[in-house]
Amino acid sequence: MSRHALVLAGGAGQRFGGAKLLADWRGRPLVVWSVQTALAAPVDGVVVVVGCRASEVRAALDDLADPRLRLVEAPDWDDGLSASLRAGVAALPPKAASLAVFLGDMPLVDPSSAAPLFDAVEAGAVAARLDHADGPAHPIVFGRAFFPDLLGIRGDRGARSLLAGRADVAVFNTADDGAVFDVDRPEDLDPAVGPASLRAGPRS
Repeated sequence: MSRHALVLAGGAGQRFGGAKLLADWRGRPLVVWSVQTALAAPVDGVVVVVGCRASEVRAALDDLADPRLRLVEAPDWDDGLSASLRAGVAALPPKAASLAVFLGDMPLVDPSSAAPLFDAVEAGAVAARLDHADGPAHPIVFGRAFFPDLLGIRGDRGARSLLAGRADVAVFNTADDGAVFDVDRPEDLDPAVGPASLRAGPRS
């Protein structure tokens, strides 16, 4: 039984104007940051789901030589976020016990934040999530028992929608602005944009 991470990187980035995950963020393509975050989390494997401009996203990740990394393609990526989620869950190894979900457009998530979420799931919670004063945060960790629910989700919505009102989900509060910062528009790439705590430079 093992811990795994999933990076959703299949979308077109329409609000951004296209090719969002390939845009430069502090010297590297945006998607590279999210995948490196997942690799730095306490996981045994990382699945990255590509879709729109798949060959270019794959090329952007070529330098990440890590045997834990696997890229899979969601052929129906334009059906919405759930298509990438389903493709990623389906690609997990049979003995995967838990899964942390990261988004490809969130470059400042703290990889260490996944550890207490994994611990909570291993202690019996069906899933574990972060809450921030500004809204829902990432990553989210799901236990194996929740995988069928993830495979059944449809439409342009993520896994968080499945957790509402459940008493068996562990919730942790976080003040880390990186857990809620995502790139939606080209101006979000400007270091002057976003929470003040994120303007000083790259995470160490």
